[in-house]
Amino acid sequence: MKKRVTERTDKQEHEDSKPRRMRADAQRKMSSLLQAAMEVFRKSGVDAPVREIAERAGVGLGTVYRHFPQRSDLIKAVFQTQVDACADAAPVLAGKYGPDEALSRWMHRYVDFIATKRGLAAALHSGDPAYGALPGYFNKRLLPAMKTLLDAAVAAKAVRPGIEAEDLLHAVANLCRGSHDKEPAYTQKMVELLVDGLRYGAKHANRHTP
Repeated sequence: MKKRVTERTDKQEHEDSKPRRMRADAQRKMSSLLQAAMEVFRKSGVDAPVREIAERAGVGLGTVYRHFPQRSDLIKAVFQTQVDACADAAPVLAGKYGPDEALSRWMHRYVDFIATKRGLAAALHSGDPAYGALPGYFNKRLLPAMKTLLDAAVAAKAVRPGIEAEDLLHAVANLCRGSHDKEPAYTQKMVELLVDGLRYGAKHANRHTP
């Protein structure tokens, strides 16, 4: 009796391992698909042929449509994935660098996100209700990331106080909007100047804060 129980347990463990491998494979395929869609949208816009995305991802058209029946489903997934990647970078950078350096590096990472978002602009600003929840998702994920890094830099007296995280997000976005026809290096340079401005007079300003 004990032997039969052991045999069933071993078999069950073997069967349980199969779905985990399938889920991992499916996750890699999904990541590849979303990455391909992001690259195609950035290059050709959101109206690019789905076949081009499938070919770049190395999957069939059926796979794309099975996961994303509507083009808007794919666009939303790309947007949310890029927002998540940008937000998730904040604690990673905070753990590797000092407060002001982490803030600076994240702001540059945010510039990269905006470049991706620009490829989705035609859809995001189309007025289509399918995208109505995305601005809220943007604020929910990115505003706390910026605030956490900014507060840490202020507490370390590395940047001056009195700056709102939301204003800083908008400031970087506006810099990107004004320089979208120039090389990416130009935008990064402008953001670095903005960071230098945050650092200016930080130690003196913090003397007057509790």
